[in-house]
Amino acid sequence: MRLGLLVMLAAALVPLVAVAGPRIKDLVEIEGVRGNDLVGYGLIVGLNGTGDSIRNAPFTEEALQNLLERLGVNVSGEDFRSRNVAAVIATATLPAFARAGARIDVAVSAIGDAKSLLGGTLVMTPLNAADGEIYAVAQGPILAGGVSAEGQGASAQIGVPTAGSLPGGARVEREVDFVFGAMQRGRLALREPDFTTASRIEAAINGRLRGNIARMSDSGTVDVDVVAAGVPPAQLMSMIEGLPISPSRKARVVIDQRSGTIVLGADVRISQVAVAQGNLTIRVTESPVALQPNPFAAGETVVLPRTDLEIDEEAGNRLGVVDENVTLADLVDGLNALGVGPRDMIDILKSIHAAGALHAELVIH
Repeated sequence: MRLGLLVMLAAALVPLVAVAGPRIKDLVEIEGVRGNDLVGYGLIVGLNGTGDSIRNAPFTEEALQNLLERLGVNVSGEDFRSRNVAAVIATATLPAFARAGARIDVAVSAIGDAKSLLGGTLVMTPLNAADGEIYAVAQGPILAGGVSAEGQGASAQIGVPTAGSLPGGARVEREVDFVFGAMQRGRLALREPDFTTASRIEAAINGRLRGNIARMSDSGTVDVDVVAAGVPPAQLMSMIEGLPISPSRKARVVIDQRSGTIVLGADVRISQVAVAQGNLTIRVTESPVALQPNPFAAGETVVLPRTDLEIDEEAGNRLGVVDENVTLADLVDGLNALGVGPRDMIDILKSIHAAGALHAELVIH
């Protein structure tokens, strides 16, 4: 009884969610609210003989010497032969409004000839931004998901053992100098520029704030006057980003030729068109015949060519679309009813698009 009630409630809520539509925060990016890429060079220690070979990776030896000297260990002139160390590039993204002391995730990738990073520990590695300043420092054990095994006659590998991650492995040491509360104008950048969608965002914001606060600059930008709104920028964006919007998107057909997947947009239309599709098969068979002279007779064996040629053409499936601006979904349903496979359907859609009858953007992967 309880299960039936839950199903009824879920069925009743589905239309409400569908009507609400996506929010503005799902369609735009706010100017200044963005992450910053960080990168650093570091060493991973504690590997079980799967690190860099010093001969093939001299930069690893140099970095290890510098590290030990900073720790008070004099290794000048010593001959290193350790295979427990690997040089890596560490990358991370500093989120917007990240404060000093916050933790962020780090990804590491080997740059030498290390076999695996499994079980290693990243030594203190500064992470720099594009301006050359250090914004975070990473250190900690590596999580490597790949496995590699090798023998004299065969080898096997699952995943990539020379790459790993440190969840929360970096601590933010420097904040980005950006004061969001001092903004006087905000800009909303649409992820998919469209004049109709931008106009709807402008109308929704002005209707919510009861004034001429938002103005559409172009298909990808909506300017918001923070001063005229009379609300602090953070509270204003909180009021704006939750407004529901019905976006207008281009009619698009996405085709993945590798897997035979076809994804159709709801607004795709086709004009009146006729389709003929069939298969042509040509078979060429060689059956040479050898003629030999009689026993004890003068002569040579002669090989006579014999070729069998067959041409089969299956009857083509024909589809006539009578109505103008019929949906592509109706066409696909008709092709499925005729038994047309995904590969042939992809070729048919390409031909309809080339003929100018498919009114949509065709994206092929």
